[in-house]
Parts: sequence; structure tokens; C-alpha cells
Amino acid sequence: MMAYHDEEWGVPLHDDRKLFEFLVLDAFQAGLSWSTILNKRANFRGAFDGFDAAKIARYTKRKTESLLADAGIVRNRLKVLAAISNAKAFLDIKAEYGSFDDFIWQFVDRKPRHNKWKSLKQIPAKTKQSDAMSKALKDRGFKFVGSTICYAFMQAAGMVNDHVVGCFRYAEIGRMANSGE
Repeated sequence: MMAYHDEEWGVPLHDDRKLFEFLVLDAFQAGLSWSTILNKRANFRGAFDGFDAAKIARYTKRKTESLLADAGIVRNRLKVLAAISNAKAFLDIKAEYGSFDDFIWQFVDRKPRHNKWKSLKQIPAKTKQSDAMSKALKDRGFKFVGSTICYAFMQAAGMVNDHVVGCFRYAEIGRMANSGE
């Protein structure tokens, strides 16, 4: 968890495959702890073909059943089926916008939002931006993309900097976002 926080969480992300990975993992996290998902991330990557949306969109019933039998991932039928249908919706957005990145970053006006939270208690579970993202994704056929899941995705993908101001990563993330890294 520390390495994830110190190296990955909140870093502005613009790679479509990685964005899709985060969206899938955040959906699987619904109702579970993030540490459960993070501890299984390597298994998820293997089971879901490195989060290649084009491959996932073509999964068959046989592949779905093999995922549901895989103890290395979360074996929830609705979440597995959502990952497959979300891959199809993801590809539709890429076809329309040129990239998922271009579509998804519109919800923060294409630049990270830097909050100034002093304590973890101040960090919201959702915002009007995550509400809008959730609605837009649901309208396009995505599943398991409620506002809280979308906000967790926004945090992970660096669309919002929710490191508290006293955290060493707060300023580092701010510098990364400003320099375009």
C-alpha cells in the first residue's frame, strides 16, 4: 500500500490501457477494501490479458467461466460481466473521441484539480464532477461506475490531487501536473 501511495496514486495518467485498468479495478473494489484489490492486481492483469480492452471485449462464455473459477481475482459474476461490457463501451468511446483519455479528462477541464485537504476526514467520497462522470459513463453502457467509484478512479488517475497538504506527495504531484509529466 505504501509503494502504491508513494509512487502511483494521484499521478496524472493519460495512458488509455492504464486508465482502463484503473476503471476495472475500481469497479472490482466496490464493497471491498482497496488493499484486497491491490494485492490481487498482478493476478487481475494476468486474468484480464493485461487489461487489453479489445481482447476483453471478445471474451466468450468459456473465458467468463474461467475467470469466475480463478481464485486469484475477485470472483463476482456481475463484476466480471461488467468488465467485459465496459471494455466494449470503452472501445466505443475510443472510436468516437480518439482516446479514452480525451473523453475522461473533460470532467476536470483537462487538468488535475488540486484540493487542499488538511485531514483525511475532509476528503469527499464523491463530487459533482464524479457525479457527471458517472452519469456519462452509465449513459454509454458502463456498469459499476457510481459516483463514489468514479471519484476513487479520479483520485487514482491523478485527475484530482487528494493527498493531504502535509503529505510529501501533495507538492510532488502538483509539480508533476504543472510540468506535464
